[in-house]
Amino acid sequence: MSSVDLVAQLQHAITEAGLSGWLFYDFRGTNPLARSVLGLTENHAGSRRWFYFVPANGDPVRIVHGIETEALDSLPGQKQIYRSWRELHDILHHTLSTVPTLAMEYAPDASNPYISRVDAGTIELIRKCGPEVVSSGDLIQHFDACLSEAQWQMHLEATEVTTSAFTMASQFIADQIAKSGSISELEVCDQIMSYFADHSMTTYSPPIVARQPNNRFPHYETGAGAATSIKPGDLVMIDMWCKGKQPGAIYSDLTRMFYVGEELPEEYAQAFKIVTDARDAGIALVKERMAAGEPLAGWEVDHAVRKVISEAGQDKYFLHRTGHSLGQEVHSNGAHLDDYEMHEERLLIPGALFTIEPGLYLDNFGLRSEVDVFIDRASNVHVTGGPVQTEIEIIG
Repeated sequence: MSSVDLVAQLQHAITEAGLSGWLFYDFRGTNPLARSVLGLTENHAGSRRWFYFVPANGDPVRIVHGIETEALDSLPGQKQIYRSWRELHDILHHTLSTVPTLAMEYAPDASNPYISRVDAGTIELIRKCGPEVVSSGDLIQHFDACLSEAQWQMHLEATEVTTSAFTMASQFIADQIAKSGSISELEVCDQIMSYFADHSMTTYSPPIVARQPNNRFPHYETGAGAATSIKPGDLVMIDMWCKGKQPGAIYSDLTRMFYVGEELPEEYAQAFKIVTDARDAGIALVKERMAAGEPLAGWEVDHAVRKVISEAGQDKYFLHRTGHSLGQEVHSNGAHLDDYEMHEERLLIPGALFTIEPGLYLDNFGLRSEVDVFIDRASNVHVTGGPVQTEIEIIG
């Protein structure tokens, strides 16, 4: 996309949001959202502050320091050069004094740390220039969290690998236990990583392979030693994520549960039923709202999922949000499904990909079920990751 086309899209989004403009700001790479939206991620961050003002109508304004005058030359607009802080303040006031409302990467009351990239002092400075500053959270989604058709296909390719990797891993566990009586978590993890490499996939960190009680820790790091030896009678959680190696590739992120033995203990079966019922309530709400053409905020899905677990009397064991935005990074910049760790007011919009992953983390074991959900441009809802797991898989 050309920079001129980008500005046209930015101005359309600004107008649709009923705002007067969007002010991007960065200092030494402190605002990766601004750098991503403006296509500057490959550029050196520089050592001086810059601002890029995109009005709803008219030419953008590039505000750069006198020793880094080329910092925003890849973008269209009038160039304003400052040297002293007084000059910077004068330029900002002249540029923004007649602007009623503008968006910045900020969240009121620190409500969303994913969006809060501009420091409080800079927000104070801009407000003194005249505008009302509002959060760019929903605007960001349109430019940094919505999949193109090509990226949707990349996600599906990654999903094929993660889905088949579960089959491979469960068979590997079965074979090694039949052969040696046990297999370590780390050996299973290494086998999955080799499988990813064989299928031209990459990942920012290894998967989670956790037997009980290790799986009671949501972000457990697969370890070594006697406590990590998988053997008959064990409940095993496998949480894995990968993406292709091409530019713009999108992650798949899935979690499934396994039991090594002939007959699943009722305690595990009952707990997993609560988790899957909660997961399915979240999926159903997304489908219902999208089919009706009604808005849906991330917090609402978390609330619906958490309600099922709460009604089962297990709410104190659900220790994290219901899901997160998924994209080129595992935890991406779109709306999360969260009314627990934060109150996510951003909307789930066409093009959004996210996880739904409720879990229960009791004193002696933990379970989670994670699927990926994509809302296409026609608001159709797709659940990816192979057949949705309804029961813990038996590894006989």
